[in-house]
Amino acid sequence: MPTPIGNLEDITLRAIRVLKECDHIFAEDTRETRKLLVHLGIDKPISSFHLNNEHAVVSKTVDRIQSMQQAVLVSDAGTPAISDPGYLLVRECIKAGIEVECLPGPTAFVPALVVSGIPCEEFHYIGFLPHKKGRETRFKAIAISEVTTVLYESPHRLLKTLEQLVTFCGPERGISVSREISKKFEETVRGSTTDVLVHFQTNEPRGEFVVVVSGVK
Repeated sequence: MPTPIGNLEDITLRAIRVLKECDHIFAEDTRETRKLLVHLGIDKPISSFHLNNEHAVVSKTVDRIQSMQQAVLVSDAGTPAISDPGYLLVRECIKAGIEVECLPGPTAFVPALVVSGIPCEEFHYIGFLPHKKGRETRFKAIAISEVTTVLYESPHRLLKTLEQLVTFCGPERGISVSREISKKFEETVRGSTTDVLVHFQTNEPRGEFVVVVSGVK
């Protein structure tokens, strides 16, 4: 189930009802999820399911879910399984014959793509780039792609990514970089790869980023 990526008002009435009705919540970070539940006035049992333990606990989690009427999986923010290990639990639940349903809701790359001003009728979403192996291959693919590419980036790796976009895509390729979607300091910087790189060389990158790269013309 999707949870707000910033503004706590970005949750649907249906999502609130499901949280109230469920038997148990599996969360990426139980502390973050408890903050949301407190805000909503909901008290439910929570267990941890995150990047560091999902392989170890997935089968046990499936067994627990089979004994429940309704369980909910949430990430810290946004939609589980989108650049998130939640897909492992979804896959095993399907194998076990458990009905899986995903509620519509927040995902950071969608608003970033829409406000970019870059064509979005067709796009390639790649999530986070690999840190080492396969990274250059990804940039080469972005450089020749005729459709828009969307990726996530962390603040401490943003400059390196922008520098590589200049190298592989050229200094004039159009891009848009959004940060802190739906939060107080939300910002979108649009322009050429060079312009955007200079902006973040001058202004320290903070927050989580969505980078939208226009296709080659």
